[in-house]
Amino acid sequence: MVVTDLTTRKMEAADREAIGAVGFAAWAAGGAFEDSYRNPEVIAKVQHEFAVFPHKTKGEIFVAELDSEIVGWGAREGEPNYVSDLWVHPDHQGRGIGRALLVHLCGLIAAEGLATVRLDTHARNEGAIRLYERCGFTIIWHGIEFSKSMGVPLEKVHMEKRLV
Repeated sequence: MVVTDLTTRKMEAADREAIGAVGFAAWAAGGAFEDSYRNPEVIAKVQHEFAVFPHKTKGEIFVAELDSEIVGWGAREGEPNYVSDLWVHPDHQGRGIGRALLVHLCGLIAAEGLATVRLDTHARNEGAIRLYERCGFTIIWHGIEFSKSMGVPLEKVHMEKRLV
């Protein structure tokens, strides 16, 4: 069932704790793509990174709300055309929330006159890759990259969408 009463807005300071909790819940429910995902030290590090990200990011975070509850969020950090994060709470996945956030972020980037949008995900995150492909993204790179937030090498894909 696709949600119709979803609102998307820029993050406020009071949203930070919920953003961290939603991001970690989505990551944890994503399944173990690498053996390192089951390492308690890696899990603790990832949970900490989600908790501090909304406090330390220099980019923009946008939240998706249903009935005043944050159910997902997306962020632009780094390059102006880069979507650094897109997370939807597992209880709300498959309802169009990720698509709505991605469309919102792509619209912002297009309004700035940029020609492409880029993002990265784990190479075995089939659900996310399907979503991104349905939204017009294509894989432009596949390989191993070191994750600073997790402290381990991961199999990743880089994806891109033309806006112009």
